[in-house]
Amino acid sequence: MNESNHQIGQSAGAAMSPPSGVTTHRSGLSDRAIAWLFITPTIVLLLAINIFPLIWTISMSFSNFKANMGWMKDKNVGIENYVDILTNSDIWIAMQTTAHFVIWSILLEVLLGFGLALLINRKFKGHSFWTTVILLPMMLSPAVVGNFWTFIFQPQSGLFNYVVGFIAGVDPGSFQMIGDVNLAPWTIVLVDTWMWTPYVMLICLAGLRSIPDYIYEAAEVDRASAWRQFWSVTLPMAVPFLMLAILFRAIENFKMFDMVNLLTNGGPGSLTETASITLKRAAFEKWQTGWSSALAIILFVVVLGAANIYVKVLNKVKQR
Repeated sequence: MNESNHQIGQSAGAAMSPPSGVTTHRSGLSDRAIAWLFITPTIVLLLAINIFPLIWTISMSFSNFKANMGWMKDKNVGIENYVDILTNSDIWIAMQTTAHFVIWSILLEVLLGFGLALLINRKFKGHSFWTTVILLPMMLSPAVVGNFWTFIFQPQSGLFNYVVGFIAGVDPGSFQMIGDVNLAPWTIVLVDTWMWTPYVMLICLAGLRSIPDYIYEAAEVDRASAWRQFWSVTLPMAVPFLMLAILFRAIENFKMFDMVNLLTNGGPGSLTETASITLKRAAFEKWQTGWSSALAIILFVVVLGAANIYVKVLNKVKQR
């Protein structure tokens, strides 16, 4: 029986095999070719969306091109736009204003976000509900948040003035957050902190959840107090996540535009005019397309350089 089955298998194999002298070729693409077939459209799309506008902006930054006057007025001016920007006192004031917002908003967001993460990391009644409530601000659009807080800060009908006026015992219409030269800069810091503190909290919470339980158990065996565990275990192991949150928020806050544009539009005067507001006014109000392109490239280089230096420091911290 086995011999007959063996003979049948051999005859079937012989029937399926090609005649002698005839070579066969496997049709189809290799795995590498299939991978490139799927990746190529994505690479082309990314180049079209990112690289081409960057190259276009760099080329315009060396000209006095104005979008409202057409190509006939285009002229190569070399590095004149860059020299004018770097020697312009108004630009340096705008950079100082931007730095003010970045530093104070990040400081408050990190302190509040890390504190909330420590609270949320502990299980308590209504844990899921309060976590959802805390995360609501970051789920909103910046345009919605800007308009929302603009109504709250209205001097005559805004809720903020009534609350502060009631607490301080003064007339609610006697002061205003947005129009006051002393309070307007802090308005943007307050709103940005309210919106993005939950984002920092999520990053810090991920760091706290990644700390193994056995480390705390070992600390308890050594009779370390809760305060000692925080300084020796929790904070050191959460530092990389804190630095990551600072990096993300610093990049976003340096580009801060919509929040400032909706709340103060750079006012009163130019007190809250950030670098992004200056860029918008030069490009779309004064139509200085070439000059604004040079400013955009300078801001891009500043952010890219600072981010690279920060990432190197972050990598050294992680290796410790």
